Amino acid sequence: MDVRPNEMFAERQGEDMSNSTLLWPTLKQLRHRYELMVRMMQKRGVGISGARRVDGGLAFLEACAKCRYCLHEEECRRWLTIRAPRRSPDFCPNTAFFRLALSAD
Repeated sequence: MDVRPNEMFAERQGEDMSNSTLLWPTLKQLRHRYELMVRMMQKRGVGISGARRVDGGLAFLEACAKCRYCLHEEECRRWLTIRAPRRSPDFCPNTAFFRLALSAD
């Protein structure tokens, strides 16, 4: 069977590929999510040096990956518009990491 890479993921007639956006974010989504992570770190008072100290930097890489594939982009964007939030958002998979990074700073 001779299959070219660009044909492997091409939408075939009658097949629904609507869930593929959940698994593979677009470049635009990746940029937006990176910006959201930077804004979230700033809002929580987390410095990049403290973030990179947690678990020898591995926790920071894991937090970036969690953010990259997070399904709460809109909630995050709305939460970041709150002037003085009382606590970290419940939906954020990096809440515990941000707390650790704050203590490492």
